[in-house]
Amino acid sequence: MLVDTIAAIEAELTLKNEVRDLTLRRSRELIRYCAHAIRAAHRHEFDEAQRLLQTAQAAAAEMVADLAPHQDLYYAGYTQDALKEVTEAFLVVAFVTATPLPGPQDLHVVGATYLRGLAEATTELRRFALDLVRRGDVAQAERYLDIMDDVYAHLIAMDYPDAITGGLRRHTDTVRGVLERTRGDLTVAVRQDQMRAALHSFEQRLGISNLAAAFDGADFGADGDTAAEGAGTDEPG
Repeated sequence: MLVDTIAAIEAELTLKNEVRDLTLRRSRELIRYCAHAIRAAHRHEFDEAQRLLQTAQAAAAEMVADLAPHQDLYYAGYTQDALKEVTEAFLVVAFVTATPLPGPQDLHVVGATYLRGLAEATTELRRFALDLVRRGDVAQAERYLDIMDDVYAHLIAMDYPDAITGGLRRHTDTVRGVLERTRGDLTVAVRQDQMRAALHSFEQRLGISNLAAAFDGADFGADGDTAAEGAGTDEPG
């Protein structure tokens, strides 16, 4: 009878709505865990970052398992966004600690979501690189640039429609922009280090000191010119 059919459909929709509400709450929790894990990594609190990642991984596994009978909810935007954040957090910590990268199966994500998380993790490396530059460790900062370059080379090769990749092309374009800005910043830092080393060598040959200190605050552009002004010789009185 029609009444029985309608009752069965109503029960199915009620259950799906309950699962949806639960998934939304879990998605917000996952995003919060992952944001805290990345912040801990920036503070070099890696034990705390790992603790948060393990909590996020367990929560993600539970959420995915409960969504097995509801594939439409699993592929919903809020679910995939949360899993993308899990991927990003795990990959950021792996890149920074130089540990093996987890795969999609380890994180309970599909390939397209993994690639989007990889893209966002790559842009996050810019901050680590700039922190190292500010501390004067340009060589270590170049390691992050190499990682960004390598990831971009892989992402740009993923020539598939956005309907399949979930908009990966837009994420890849963002990686390219961040990569080129980071490359420019590191190029300036390298040239400043080279100039400082050359001035120090010049000091030693002339037997003078502190000449290089005058250039410590100078901002050398890509053309090698300094932004500092007023460095000319004094005019005769």
